[in-house]
Amino acid sequence: MKGLDTNVLVRYLTQDDPAQAETATRAIENAAESGDKLVIQPVVLFERVRVLDSAYGFKKDAIVATIERILRTAQFQVADKDIVWQAFTDYRAGTGDFSDHYIGRANARDGAETTLTFDKSLRGDTRFEMLGA
Repeated sequence: MKGLDTNVLVRYLTQDDPAQAETATRAIENAAESGDKLVIQPVVLFERVRVLDSAYGFKKDAIVATIERILRTAQFQVADKDIVWQAFTDYRAGTGDFSDHYIGRANARDGAETTLTFDKSLRGDTRFEMLGA
């Protein structure tokens, strides 16, 4: 089993750098052919969202579609997958960043009643408590 870094996943999905895209595609396809799983940490997914948004200008619906494909691909073993799915569902339906929703869900799993935040985009989400005005 091998893990994937964000840059490999970005090259594989965007195919924006021909040489790196070919190398990434070959590595991922070789793993698939041999039946190996590829581990993806939640932070890789969060970085992926940021890269697609800020560097590539993808809209949220396109980002949601790519993340959902990753989560549904049997070859990818996403760490903490249950919480990642819950956070992804929150992100898809609401406001705030994917990573914020993951933090709220992970904190709740670990016993937190709420997660304290200054992020106004999370106002109204019962997993978060706004600090300040």
